[in-house]
Amino acid sequence: MEKQVEIAGRLIGNDFAPLIVPEIGINHEGSFEKAIQLIDAAKSSGAEIIKFQCHIVEEEMLKTGMKPGNISKETLWDIIERCQFSEYQEFQLKEYTEKQNMIYLSTPFSRKASERLNEMGVKAYKIGSGECNNFPLIKHICKFDKPIILSTGMNNFTDIKKSVDIINSFSIPLIILVCTSTYPSKSNEMRLGRIKVFKDEFKNIPIGLSDHTEDIWTALGSVSFGASLIEKHFTVSDDWPGPDIKVSINPSKLKNLIEGSKEIWNARSGETDIIKNEIPVANFAYASVVSIKKIKSGEKLSDENIWVKRPGDGDIHAREYENVIGKKAKIDIPINHQLKWTDFE
Repeated sequence: MEKQVEIAGRLIGNDFAPLIVPEIGINHEGSFEKAIQLIDAAKSSGAEIIKFQCHIVEEEMLKTGMKPGNISKETLWDIIERCQFSEYQEFQLKEYTEKQNMIYLSTPFSRKASERLNEMGVKAYKIGSGECNNFPLIKHICKFDKPIILSTGMNNFTDIKKSVDIINSFSIPLIILVCTSTYPSKSNEMRLGRIKVFKDEFKNIPIGLSDHTEDIWTALGSVSFGASLIEKHFTVSDDWPGPDIKVSINPSKLKNLIEGSKEIWNARSGETDIIKNEIPVANFAYASVVSIKKIKSGEKLSDENIWVKRPGDGDIHAREYENVIGKKAKIDIPINHQLKWTDFE
């Protein structure tokens, strides 16, 4: 049975509507004012939580000319150096977020960053796909004994299982996110069926989705596969600069994702019985066995003198029609009479 995970009082798992995590990341471009604007916009869209990234550039990478693939023409060092916040700024953002009654979440990209977040009192850690096979960092984060959300993009199943085993060895509450690390991701790269694969493999762990498509459609679709948490990059405006803006959704789409995911989650039941609210409809939509001619006592019931007609509130439902054929009437039966079991032998 799947366990539920609690982060700052919010329960996550099959029995709860999916938690939608707006990923602010570095969409603030190093501007504290933009970061505040993003928090406010997420709150106005109905978000319960927001997520930043905790960067200390010299702790997480070597200074090289490497660029982040086709995401940006800038070097990765230059991007991160420009977008990193000081410890004081990050503490202020966390404090501001919590004053809005939202949960503050962040992804550390180095040992020092994970320690900073622990000192700040974060309630959980998000481990990005790039760190999914960074076993030393994962072990270090586990020492803080806080829930972990683990993204798994661009990692093979062997490495994913090893990371999960490490986290489980510390008895840390865990949520695993299916992810495709392309920017943007095409719908046929998303492979939402992996959610069910992961559920089968990691039976007691909530599974979710980290989505890098350009819209909300696959994110919404993931709910029907059982996603309990959905992470989606977030921006105030599609016109803002930044390497992740192309895969980010605006406040209007975030609101639609939050509301839509709840609707789909509410529709996931596989119950096959008639529900209570269908009964009034059934009463007029079903058919009952009725006489279509006058029938004399002793006359046999046949296709010539009985048939099925709405409404379905008679004693004998249309499904029983074949069981009535050939019976003898015990009384004279008028035309257009809903037959009763006592009308015939």
